[in-house]
This record gives sequence, C-alpha cells and structure tokens, in this order.
Amino acid sequence: MAIALQASGVATPDVCRRLVLRTNPRGAKAECVFTDGTSILLSNFLASFIHPGDEVRFPLTLEAAAAAEIQVSDTKRPSGRREIFQADIGYAAQPRKNKRGELFVLAEVVGPCLGISTIQLRCDTLRDYFYARSRNRGFDGQPSFYELLKCSPTASLTELRLAFRLRSLELRAARESSRELATLERAFNILGRPELRACYDALLTDPGTPVLFPYGGFGCLLVAGETSRDGTTFVASRILAFLPQQKVQRIRAPVRRFAFYDDHAVYLDSRGKLEVLIDQAALAISWDSTWNQWKHLLASELIIRAAFVESGKYLPRAGDWRLLKWQTAVPSRIEISPPPTITEEISEARKVHHRFGQFATALDEIRARVEAVPIEKSDLEKFCAALGIPADFDVGLITWKPDYDPFFYRQLRRRSRSLFLFRSEYIFDLEAAVVVETPQLGHATYVFSKPAGLTEFLSLYSGLTKNDIRHNRNNSAERLGFLGRLIHSRNPQAWLQELRTRLGERIDYATSEA
Repeated sequence: MAIALQASGVATPDVCRRLVLRTNPRGAKAECVFTDGTSILLSNFLASFIHPGDEVRFPLTLEAAAAAEIQVSDTKRPSGRREIFQADIGYAAQPRKNKRGELFVLAEVVGPCLGISTIQLRCDTLRDYFYARSRNRGFDGQPSFYELLKCSPTASLTELRLAFRLRSLELRAARESSRELATLERAFNILGRPELRACYDALLTDPGTPVLFPYGGFGCLLVAGETSRDGTTFVASRILAFLPQQKVQRIRAPVRRFAFYDDHAVYLDSRGKLEVLIDQAALAISWDSTWNQWKHLLASELIIRAAFVESGKYLPRAGDWRLLKWQTAVPSRIEISPPPTITEEISEARKVHHRFGQFATALDEIRARVEAVPIEKSDLEKFCAALGIPADFDVGLITWKPDYDPFFYRQLRRRSRSLFLFRSEYIFDLEAAVVVETPQLGHATYVFSKPAGLTEFLSLYSGLTKNDIRHNRNNSAERLGFLGRLIHSRNPQAWLQELRTRLGERIDYATSEA
C-alpha cells in the first residue's frame, strides 16, 4: 500500500495541488496523470479510489515522498465532499470522548507535510476494521473470532495457537482465498495478545465499548473522511487500509530473561527494545511459574524468528511526557528453535536449585568465608565435599545473579589458570593479567597487569573497593597495576575484542566470535 511518488514536469514546491485527468495501470503501480501534464506513481489500491476531476495534494520533496503522505478530494461535491488521506502514523492514543460523548482515538501523523498533524478515528471505525470478522458488514451479528478459529471463548493461549494452526491447514487444503487466511491470522493476532483479547471480549458484550488501536498504531494508514475546519485534523469515517511498520528479525533469547506464567511466557530485551510473548505450543516445552525461581541457572538460548511491529506508549519522565517505543512480535509469525540439549539443561538447573535449598546452611557458611578473603574455587570444592555437598555442584553459582550474561564468564574462564571467589566477584588469574568480574548486569570487567606475586595482589585487593581503584586513592590503582574497565556493552563481541587487545591476543577480525 505504500506509495512510490515519482513526479515529472514542473517546479517542486513544498506541497503540490493537482487535478486528476486519468489513472493508467502500470503493472505493480498505477500512474496518476494530472491536467497539467505531470504525473505520479501510486499503489494500485490507492489509485482505485481516485477518479478524474479529483484534487490531489502531496509533498514533492524526497523526504516527504518516502512518507507516502497524500490527500485526495472530490471536487464535484463542494458540500460534504469525499476525501481520502494516507499518511504514516506514529502513536495512537487511548480512547476518549468528544463533546458529543462519542468515543474516538487520535493518531499522530509522522512528519506532517500537508498541515494535517493528527487523524481522528471513532472507536466504532476501529472496531469494524480490526475487530470484525468481515469488514464489509456491521460488527453486530457477525460470527466471532472464536467461531472462526473453532475454539472456546475460554481457550488458553496455547489452545488458540493450536486452533490457529489447524484452521490454517484446513483453509489451505480447501484452497480458500488469501483474504480468508488473512482474516484468520488477524483473528489470532488479536486474541493472541492479552490486552487486545480483553478489548475484543468486551466488544462481544458491548459493541459500544472503548477500542484500542492494535499495538498502539505505527504504520501506513489510508482513511476516508474529511478535514477539520482548521486543516490540522483528518476526521476519518472509515479505514480503507492499514499497513503496520513490520520487519522480520532473528534473535537469540536467553531463557533466563523470560518471565514465566502458568499459561504463557514473556521475553523482554530492554536494550534492543523487543518483546516476545509465547505459549507452550510455540515452544513445545511445558513450564509453569516456578521456573522463575531457578531460570537464572540456565545458560540456554532460544533462537526466535519473528515479525516485529512497532509499539509505543507515552510515559511521564522528568515532569514531561516521553514516547517510549519498542517492537512487539506478532503472535502468528513466531518461530522458536530451542537448543537440542535444552531438556538436559533444564533438568540440571532444577537439580542445582534443589541443592541450594538442600544445603542452604552449608552454602551460607561458604558465603561467609568468601566475604572475608578470596578463596580459590578448587579449595572451595574440597570444603563443599567435607560438608557433604555432591562433587558435581558448581560452587561458583553462589554469587551468580539472574540477569548476568554467561558469555562473559565463559570467555574469561577458558583463559584462566585459576579462579578465586571473593564477596560477589570472580577473580580470574590469566596468563597475561588478572581480571575481576562481577556476575551481575550493570557491572564492568576490571583488568589488572600480571602481578609478581598473586598472593600479594589478592591481599592488597581484598582491602580496597572498586571506588578506591577507580579514583586511585592512596595510589591503589597504581599499586595493583589497574589497566582499566571493559564495559559490558550491548554487543558482547565488542567487549571480547577489547579484552583480547588488553591481553595482547592476536585478533582475526574475519573469524572472530559472534
């Protein structure tokens, strides 16, 4: 539906106003020819609403053309004239009432060039486009999305996905039209999001209830209606088409970053601004909310391939309102590939968690020891054995925090000769340096030059704080040979390359690890 604007002919003012002579099909596009001999290329869908004699307004700058903003007016109807407006929209606000008590939603126009900054959409207009099974009929009396999916209104998210898969197979086997398949997918994408499902369920009870713009707006919107008297708002009476901002991404999602509930799980990546909601049919592994107690012990990552749409919400920040944007995975377009060893890793994490409880008293004693002085991990393992803790228990996990990325630990551990536990830190003795790592999000890696004696280094380090070292109090940084901090960036590869540089390792950028 997005427009490719190609103008020919005359000068290029900020806004062009032209009268339509005719439209000519040009394969995937349609040429809209104006009475002055100039023309633009439009999508065939938009061109189907344009007739000879219509007035067309559009920006001619390249930046505006990319935004696909265009307005069409029927000049044959001076009073109550028909208008079409297409623009990229950003955030669509929550429903509210106008002076007549009608519910409506305002959508922002992104980079407005024609003077129209918002699009006003009545809630019944949103309802009939997004929440109705057939867009050509009124909402009342239509079969519900649940009937389309052939499932109960009380179905769980897992049952909804299974019903969606089954109905998709049935429609394809019956060679139903692409429109029917698109309607089925829209039904699942509404019911597959808790907030949209709640809105839809409320509509089934009361069709006049407030309606949400799915996923908060963000996309290319084509509407029919009329412009307000001041020319800043387009009052839509009908949605003709909406194409959300969407892109397919393949991401690695650590299991420890999921929030698990009995019927679904949510993955949030605060750095990448990504959100994925999954059910047990999507992952094909049974879980419950107790997984939140020990998920941090899992190093497993899920490979998720999904179509993400832009979402957003205004939140108060420092006395002002700020738009927070993120990307949400569309339920119907989620594919998950777990590692082949995930079942064994889950079993091991559960066992470790059980042992934390089983040997809680002994582990508290170990924590008290490493709080006082650095102790080598091999010595702690001997102490664990004396306390009756099984040999396969990893004592290093006693300071591991749920939000820590094990990538950093693995890279340091494979380079270390020995590992010491001290307070909530790991001290790695490497061939060319000593590295201190805190297994928790938000902490940096501290690198020190190789000391003449490790015992003396540990004794000096244990009497200092990170703040002392950073500010070189009493020459502490100089005496320890402090080389600097490595920030845990969003891209661990950048951290690894900086570590290799500090350690004097040769970096082959063509084959470096991802």
